[in-house]
Amino acid sequence: MADGLQSQNSVLRKTLTHERLLYLLNYDPVTGVFTRNVGAGGTKAGAKAGYLHKSTGYWFVKVDGQAYGAHRLAWFYVHGVWPEGELDHENTNTLDNWIANLREASNSANGANKPRYKNNVCGLKGVHLHRSTGKWKAQIKKDGRVTHLGLFTTREEAHAAYIGAARALHGMFARMI
Repeated sequence: MADGLQSQNSVLRKTLTHERLLYLLNYDPVTGVFTRNVGAGGTKAGAKAGYLHKSTGYWFVKVDGQAYGAHRLAWFYVHGVWPEGELDHENTNTLDNWIANLREASNSANGANKPRYKNNVCGLKGVHLHRSTGKWKAQIKKDGRVTHLGLFTTREEAHAAYIGAARALHGMFARMI
């Protein structure tokens, strides 16, 4: 999922060192949970660190008074460097911050991994009813450009066209559902 936090954290990451992060927090790469090594802000050492930012759906952790996306902190904690661009949650759950679920991605690749829109009434990603013809339209987006894949008699045929295009255009970031 698009994390949209890299610009905010690009400034902050210059001030937080890897050594400081390791001193203040412990990260479990299997669960994705941060705990405090040192008490801070009314929390005790050993306590789970962070909070849910309700408007973004991401878990944040405060370090030295600055809030960081937990997924970005996890990357920094494990790799010792900040991610260059966006981080994608492979399973699309923005709260699942275990390291095997995180991968660097372009904005377009991150978007390709999004599930179908909730208002998609046909139930298949990349497919909607073309009202004027009564046929099923397949389309795909990459790098901000929408490509029309065709009109089809059945929604399954349209979805098959979408799947083929998604695999070709998005590779490992392609999400079919």
